[in-house]
Amino acid sequence: MDRRTFLRSSALSAGGMILPRAAWPALSTNAPGRERIVVVGAGLAGLAAAYELDRAGHAVTVLEARSRPGGRVRTWRDPFADGLYAEMGAEYVDASDEYDHRYCREFGLKVLTAKLYDGIFVRGRPIPMAALKSGEASLPFEGIRSSELFGQEMQYTRELVEKIRNPERLPPEILKLDNLSVVELLLENGAPEDIIALYKYTNATESTARPEQMSALGMVKAHAATSAFNEAVDEGRIFGGNDQLPKAFARALADKVLYNRPVQRINWNDAGAEVFFTENGRVQSVQASRLVLALPFSVLRNLQVAPAFSAEKMHVIRTLSYGHVMKVAMQFRERFWDRPGSVGQRVFTDTRLRRLYHMSIDQPGPRGILMSFTAAEDAEFLGALNAEDRQRAALAETVKVWPEAANYWEGAAIKYWNEDPWVRGSYSFLGRGQKDFRQLARIPEGVVHFAGEHTTYASMNGAIESGVRVAQEILSG
Repeated sequence: MDRRTFLRSSALSAGGMILPRAAWPALSTNAPGRERIVVVGAGLAGLAAAYELDRAGHAVTVLEARSRPGGRVRTWRDPFADGLYAEMGAEYVDASDEYDHRYCREFGLKVLTAKLYDGIFVRGRPIPMAALKSGEASLPFEGIRSSELFGQEMQYTRELVEKIRNPERLPPEILKLDNLSVVELLLENGAPEDIIALYKYTNATESTARPEQMSALGMVKAHAATSAFNEAVDEGRIFGGNDQLPKAFARALADKVLYNRPVQRINWNDAGAEVFFTENGRVQSVQASRLVLALPFSVLRNLQVAPAFSAEKMHVIRTLSYGHVMKVAMQFRERFWDRPGSVGQRVFTDTRLRRLYHMSIDQPGPRGILMSFTAAEDAEFLGALNAEDRQRAALAETVKVWPEAANYWEGAAIKYWNEDPWVRGSYSFLGRGQKDFRQLARIPEGVVHFAGEHTTYASMNGAIESGVRVAQEILSG
């Protein structure tokens, strides 16, 4: 279960409302008149909803706690030399991400094709991806198939996958897997510990979770899907920085986006909603006929909402799983990872930094940024360190992969999303017993609508898609 391809298929199989291509570019509306709509959160989900509702002629106000748009889309430039930049939050724009590409075209933004992963470093061994694929090298793990990195656990779920004839109508013996973790199912089916260890650094890293937290049903559904994340997925990004997309939305909305307005309390009934927020140290409020909540449930669960939403909705809000994630952008004086003999430019590892890859492929050298995407217990471990120790640990882990790294080190910028007060986690994933949570998360509660990756699948594309869905809900009346 990865944060892109499979979660997209999960949203479909859970009965999610995905807009057909025919709905683009204009959204139909049966709304009787101009409505006053408040959107809480200026991440991509809230911005997309506000943008489409504004284009349809409604009076839209967006309340954002931060001083910038974008939410978990965060491009940093100031810490780095020579015009380098790094994506400290959401990063990937896959070739299949319809909503990302649609709005990038609309705003005149270019999407870069990704450089694929070309190296592996596990158990102290550097392995070029080409050598693994050709069979010249193999992974130092027991019970694995040759020539493969991802999907090693599939041999222990094959019989279950064969029972799935229709992903929208899963048999009872498959549905009950939601009560098991990935670890429990693999051990029950005879997988060696090494298979679980490898899964931890491949798919579980994608979900920013520990395998023992993840639903076995999600893993089996991923194996049944026609495509899932692997080392060959095109993880592109927006040329010049992903933050250009939320900034483009925000420019189009102009003064309708109000920054530095953290929401404190929400009152609602069948006639409308009143949102209380802080502005320059004073509590203010705004009323709306419709309210769009486009903030993570990890934050929403700490707000006062009166009356409470339905019992099912409140359960999802309070218990939906969020992982741990940290991004470390390390600036080096020279790009030693490009030299002959390097294990690669984009490397899967079992170090605490997990995935290490060249961020500055679209910029000239000689300096460059090596990015780490680390998750789960490794992100939590590094997050418990102070700022200096985080940097020391990052360099020490990098030296394991490239021994010469210390000779070129200039420093690092680090973002640990779990300590961000407006996120309090990474992105959502489905834990045990949460198979219906995304579907339940997106159901409106009277005049209140819900957008965000937690209602679809965890990616920029999923966030935008959820915002467009909410706009369609409101415009359809």
